[in-house]
Amino acid sequence: MRKIVLIAFVFLGMLTVKAQELNALVTINSDKIQSSNKQVYQTLQTALTEFINQKQWTNKTYKVQERINCAYTIIINEQNGNNFSASLQIQATRPVYNSSYATPLLNINDTNFNFKYNEFDPLLYNPTTYDSNLVSVIAFYTYVILGVDADTFVAKGGQKYLKQAENAMLQAQSNGESGWQNQIGKQNRYALIDSLLSEKFAALRAIYYEYHRNGFDTFAEDKDRAKQVIETAVLQLEQLHNITIGNYMIRIFLDAKSDEIVSVFSDGRPSSNQQKLRTMLDKIAPTYEDKWKKIK
Repeated sequence: MRKIVLIAFVFLGMLTVKAQELNALVTINSDKIQSSNKQVYQTLQTALTEFINQKQWTNKTYKVQERINCAYTIIINEQNGNNFSASLQIQATRPVYNSSYATPLLNINDTNFNFKYNEFDPLLYNPTTYDSNLVSVIAFYTYVILGVDADTFVAKGGQKYLKQAENAMLQAQSNGESGWQNQIGKQNRYALIDSLLSEKFAALRAIYYEYHRNGFDTFAEDKDRAKQVIETAVLQLEQLHNITIGNYMIRIFLDAKSDEIVSVFSDGRPSSNQQKLRTMLDKIAPTYEDKWKKIK
């Protein structure tokens, strides 16, 4: 019996060592494509799932329960041979300490995702060379997920992962796809990583840290204090609004957090600056006006 128990512990230890960083759900929606042969989409979905979940993206050892839950949803709009035009929805969550709740981190919709794929092509990412737009886009968003997640645990803790995302962007720029280019006013991959790494928008990464580590992670200990910390963090978004009207970083944050913010501040006793918070949110994100009305 002792030998069986020992073997079980060794096996569990091996699982812990081998566990990679992400627990990703990949979905490919090809409903818009009129074709009798949909096998290529299933093959690609399986290949991407294995690529994201089995590749070691960092030099950090993750336990199984520490893997980041995320989803990559690809909607195929057009197919011409091995050329695909699609959109990509990226979502990620983070567990809250002393809770069963998972807080949303990212909810990004990339509508400019064009790639080539031949069924059974190997998916390999080399950080020093450009191979394909498919691999580069997936690697880019994987490192963004890792970077933003790490920022919520340690102030600017995701810097090295965001630099990896920037490297993927720089390697891919040579392919000419518009999603990677520096185009004024475009809210694309270039704008996303450039803003995340820019000192001009450093307040956003501080907000991610305060909101999660000093806010949500302390809810179980002191709900009123946690709510106050979250409120103070969200109010800092106005700094970004004052830098650039319609700032992409505000959209990135609120596309993931709007429902959660409403849930926090429409429940229980009003916080000290709740009316100020509501007024500020109406100002910086008027498209969510109907949601902000629920904050009393």
